[in-house]
Amino acid sequence: MLQSAAMATKPTAEPAEPARFDDILTRLRSIVERLESGNLPLEEGLRYFEEGMELCRQGASVLDKAEKRVEVLLASAGGGTTTAPLDEPEEDEGGA
Repeated sequence: MLQSAAMATKPTAEPAEPARFDDILTRLRSIVERLESGNLPLEEGLRYFEEGMELCRQGASVLDKAEKRVEVLLASAGGGTTTAPLDEPEEDEGGA
C-alpha cells in the first residue's frame, strides 16, 4: 500500500491520454498543486511540467474539435455558417 501511494505522487513516464476534457483539467489541477508546493526535486518538477504541457496541448485540441462541432451544428441549423461564443465573457473580469 505504501508503494502504491509513492507511485501515485510521481509523474508517469508516458502520461495516459485522458479521453475527456474534464479528466484533462483534473490532472492539470493536480500537477499545478504539486508544482506550486515547491517541494519537488528539479527533475521531478520538470517531468510534471512536461506532462502538464502535453495535457495543455491535448485540452486545446479537444476544445478546437468542440468549437468545430458547434460551428457545424450552427451551420446545419440555420442554412449558413455562423460562429457563436460558447460562453459570454463576464463584465467584471477586466477591472478592479
